[in-house]
This record gives sequence, structure tokens and C-alpha cells, in this order.
Amino acid sequence: MIAIGCDHAAVALKNEVIKFLTENGYEVKDFGANAGESADYPDKAILVAECVASGEADKGILICGTGIGMSIAANKVKGIRCALCSDTFSAHATREHNDANMLAFGERVVGVGLALDIVKTFVETEFSGAERHVRRIDKITAIENKYFK
Repeated sequence: MIAIGCDHAAVALKNEVIKFLTENGYEVKDFGANAGESADYPDKAILVAECVASGEADKGILICGTGIGMSIAANKVKGIRCALCSDTFSAHATREHNDANMLAFGERVVGVGLALDIVKTFVETEFSGAERHVRRIDKITAIENKYFK
């Protein structure tokens, strides 16, 4: 399952992403926001991040005006590796090298076509499992264990 959330600045793009994912066979859990609803991005980011961190969802997608605030908020949750991506190369690399479990991007930064390409790349790319990448992720986990109580 893929969990998704947005603030009020990205409802239209979130809906396009949900449509794309469901049409391609993915189960989606929508945490909002919805049209006409004002939403603070940290509130939506934490809901999606907790869903992914708990294992209920395999991956998460966050969308706000720029994606910056969403990615910062999500990365405060232990076990989350949320990557801000505005291109498909970064989306591929963060899955293959960092085993990122969440993606963030901005409606004001990418258009619908590029956003859907980024999402497709993110959900379809597997983690390489290469020893050097595992070693680096283990170092990130050690940082989390040191600073997250």
C-alpha cells in the first residue's frame, strides 16, 4: 500500500497521483487534504510518515507547494527516509541507493506529467541491496538511534 498526503496547496496534484496509482494497480491510503480544506503540512506529513514507519504502508508520498516542508517533517519520524525529488533521476537514485521509503515533491515545482513520471520511477525502482548502500543506510540508522529517543 502507498500512503499519500498533501496540504491545501497540492490537492489537485495529489488527486492526479492517486488516480495514476490506482489505475496502475496500487492500493492507496489518502490522508488528505481535500478540496476546500486548509491543512498544515506537518500534520499531514506526520500521518503519512507514521503509517509508513509502522509498516502499514510500504511507501509514502507527500505533496505541498514545494515539497520541502513535507520532507523535513516526515524525516523527523524514526525509520523514515523521505527524499525530496523534482526529477526522475533523483527518484531512481534515492530508491536504488538510499532505499527511501517516502517521496516528497511540490505542486508549484513540477507539473502533472513530470510528477507522475517521478512517482512511477519511485514506486517501480527497487533498492539495489549493494553492500556499500546497506552500510550507508546502517550509518543513517545509527544516527537516528543516537538522536531519536
